[in-house]
Amino acid sequence: MKFLRAMKKLKIKKQIIAAVMACVLGIGGIYSVHASVINDAKNKKNEAQQELDNLNSQIDEIQAAQSDLQEEMDAYDDQLMALLTDMDLLEHDIDAKQGEIDQANADLEVAQEKEQTQYNAMKTRIRYMYENGDSNYWEAMMGATSITDLLNRVEYVSEVYDYDRKQLNAYQETVQQVADLKDQLDAQLAEMEELKISYEDQASSLQALIAEKSAAMDDFDAQLASAKSLASQYANTIKQQNQIIANEQARQAAEEAAARRAAQQQQQQNAGNQSNTTSSDTNTSDSGSASGSGTGLTSSGLNPAHTTNVSGSDVVAFASQYVGYPYVYGGNSLTEGADCSYFVMACFGQYGISLPRNSYSMQSCGQAVSYDCAQPGDIICYPGHVAIYMGNGRIVHASSPTNGICYGSATYRTILTIRRVL
Repeated sequence: MKFLRAMKKLKIKKQIIAAVMACVLGIGGIYSVHASVINDAKNKKNEAQQELDNLNSQIDEIQAAQSDLQEEMDAYDDQLMALLTDMDLLEHDIDAKQGEIDQANADLEVAQEKEQTQYNAMKTRIRYMYENGDSNYWEAMMGATSITDLLNRVEYVSEVYDYDRKQLNAYQETVQQVADLKDQLDAQLAEMEELKISYEDQASSLQALIAEKSAAMDDFDAQLASAKSLASQYANTIKQQNQIIANEQARQAAEEAAARRAAQQQQQQNAGNQSNTTSSDTNTSDSGSASGSGTGLTSSGLNPAHTTNVSGSDVVAFASQYVGYPYVYGGNSLTEGADCSYFVMACFGQYGISLPRNSYSMQSCGQAVSYDCAQPGDIICYPGHVAIYMGNGRIVHASSPTNGICYGSATYRTILTIRRVL
């Protein structure tokens, strides 16, 4: 009987070892299958991220060029407005100058008429004197009644001559002054007309330059729209690959958990078979079964003692400072962006507790705890996710890109295991 009992124990042990090996091999196979999909998704994500970074750099360059071009266009617009204002003032000056010229022409006609009238009067008197000869002149002189009268008559004739000459000279000077003024006004008008042509040429050149810059701006707009469209596509690719990675990690964690539970159930069943062999073996087997629970959820009352002097409430308080900050897959910053495993690792690392970087490895850290015995500072492990237990059924965790770092319900997903590392 002892021999048969021993053989039966050996058989059960072999079954337990076989179950454990099957679990290990199963988990290894699961990990290998999912790792391939995850690596492929990560490679595609990295390629898309590199392209997105390049496009973002191009977008920055295009926007900088647009800004510079807009400054140039604004400067040209200012020049054009100033030039158009000058042209408007010049048109007003040209109209005023043309009015002065018209007035000078009228004044010149009047002066010329007066000059001609005076000239005609002089010619008439000269002709009269010439036709009548000197007899009238001498008669006038001889007809004088006295020396005084004679002198008066001679002086009168001389004064008439001087008057005619002075009047003619005055009219001629007036005509010349008006003519000179007209020439001066004509020269000024010609100068204004040339300036007007110059202004028109400048305005035409500025308008052509603005049109050229506008076309360049339209080209920049098209480039920017194209780059943003491509950037959106790459961003969607990254989002899709992140989702694939998250889904595969969740499936991997769920399958691994299922494999572990199956192995544990097989162990428990084999242990139960072994306990039926002998009552002394039963106590040993039961003790081993209780201590071998991997999730802490199949048994209640698992509440191991703390092994550090770190307060779980302090860890929770530290983690709560970052509620509201962003979630970034693979992120390594509590303020710029972190994923779930980095968030937990960084919060415990603040108190000298070293944890692995990925959520799968955290499932084996520390000691298993039952949910009914969970305390603040315990780590709750879900498929592909980890969180810090706050107490009263609440957690703080880096949830998702949408929710960021936030609070939540501890039972919002299936719990794989709860680990105490403090």
